[in-house]
Amino acid sequence: MLERLFQLRAHGTTVRTELLAGLTTFLTMVYIIFVNPQILANAGMDQQAVFVATCLIAAVGSIAMGLFANLPIALAPAMGLNAFFAFVVVGGMHLTWQTGMAAIFWGAVGFFVLTVLRVRYWLIASIPHGLRVGIGAGIGLMIALMGLHNAGIVVANPVTMVTVGDLTSLPCLLGATGFFLIAILAARGIHASVLIAMAVTTGLGLALGNVHYVGLASPPPSLAPILGQLDLRGALQWPLASVIFAFLLVSLFDSSGTLIGVTGRAGLSDANGRFPRMKQALLVDSSVSVLGAFMGTSAISTYIESSAGVAVGGRTGLTALTVGVLFILAVFFAPLAQMVPAYAAAGALIYVGVLMTSELTKVRWDDLTEAVPAFATAVMMPFCFSITEGIAAGFIAYAVMKLGTGRWRELPWCVVVVALLFIIKFGLDAH
Repeated sequence: MLERLFQLRAHGTTVRTELLAGLTTFLTMVYIIFVNPQILANAGMDQQAVFVATCLIAAVGSIAMGLFANLPIALAPAMGLNAFFAFVVVGGMHLTWQTGMAAIFWGAVGFFVLTVLRVRYWLIASIPHGLRVGIGAGIGLMIALMGLHNAGIVVANPVTMVTVGDLTSLPCLLGATGFFLIAILAARGIHASVLIAMAVTTGLGLALGNVHYVGLASPPPSLAPILGQLDLRGALQWPLASVIFAFLLVSLFDSSGTLIGVTGRAGLSDANGRFPRMKQALLVDSSVSVLGAFMGTSAISTYIESSAGVAVGGRTGLTALTVGVLFILAVFFAPLAQMVPAYAAAGALIYVGVLMTSELTKVRWDDLTEAVPAFATAVMMPFCFSITEGIAAGFIAYAVMKLGTGRWRELPWCVVVVALLFIIKFGLDAH
C-alpha cells in the first residue's frame, strides 16, 4: 500500500528511511507547539486552545502535503507572522485578536486565489530579489528582537529607546544559555538542537524553582475558545488593508521559497525550480493557510526544517505523513507545553533571526539601487516593529532608486503599483 501511495522504489527510498526522515523533521520543528501558544497568548488568546490548534493544523497540513503532493515537506504556523500578529496587529494597533485573525484569514484567501489563478510564481518572479531577501531578513531581525526582549537581554529605555537589561537575572542567563546551546548543537549537525535547548533551559528553570511542574500529559484541551472566532467584517477596513497585504505577501515568499529550496535539496526540482505535483503542493499550502486562520492560529507555511528530513534520505510524502501523525500524538502533551517559560523559547527566536538574516549575503551590495531597498526593508521592520512598514519602505525605496538613477527599465510595474498604494495609504493615514 505504501509503495502504491508514495512510489518509494521510484524515488530510491525505503519505508524505514522515510519514517526516520519524518521523525527527524518533526524533532527539528516541534518547538513551534511550545513557542506559538506563548506568542499568541500575548494577543489574549487561550494558550491551551492555541496549543491544540497548532498541533492539529500542522498535522492536517503535513498529512495533506504527503498524500496529495507526495513531497517530504511539513507545514505548521509560521514563525515571524505569529509575532507580527500578536505584538503589532493586536498589541500595537489595539485590535481584538478576533479582528487580527480575520486579517490573517483574508490574507490567506488572497494567497489561495493567487494560487488558483496561477499567478503566484509570476508575482514572485516579478518582485526583485533584493526586496525578497530584505523582507526575510527584516522579519528575522524583528523575531530576534522579541527573543532578546523575552529573555530580558534588551529592555525599554525612555532616553535611548532600548538598552541592555539585568544580565544577572535568571531569565536572561537561561535565555542566553538556550540560544548558545541551540547554536552549538546546530553547528555540530544535531537536527533537534532547538528542542533539546528548550528542554534543557526549562529543566534548569524547574530545578531552580522558576518553573513549576504541572504534569506531562492530559486529554486534549478544547478548541472552542478560538475555533471560528473571526471578525470577518471588522477586518475589512482600510487601515487593515496593508496588514492583510503583508500577511499575503510574506506567506507568498516564505512558503514558495521553502518549497523550491527543499525540493531542490531533495533533487526533485529542475533548473527552473519546478518539481513534480507542483500544482497539488501549491493548493495544499494555500488552502491549509485558510483553514489555519479559521481554527485560530497564525499564518501557515511550509517549513524549511523539512530539509533536515531530506538530509537523512526523505524523498516522498511518507516523510510528511509521519510528521503529521507525530503532531497528532503531541496533542496529548498540553501540560508539558504550558510549563515552557518565555525565556526557554527566547533562544529559539534569536536563532531563527540568525538564520533569516543570513540571507543578506545574497544582496548585491555593490549596486546601491538594490542595496538601499534591501537595507530599508530589513532595518525598518525591527525599528518600527512592523512588517508592513518595512515592506512599504522597501518598495518605495526601490522605485525611487531606479527612477532617480535613470534605470526605470529595470523597475517592474508591480513594484510601482505597490509603492504607489503605500504612498496613498500613508497620505490617508496622515489625515
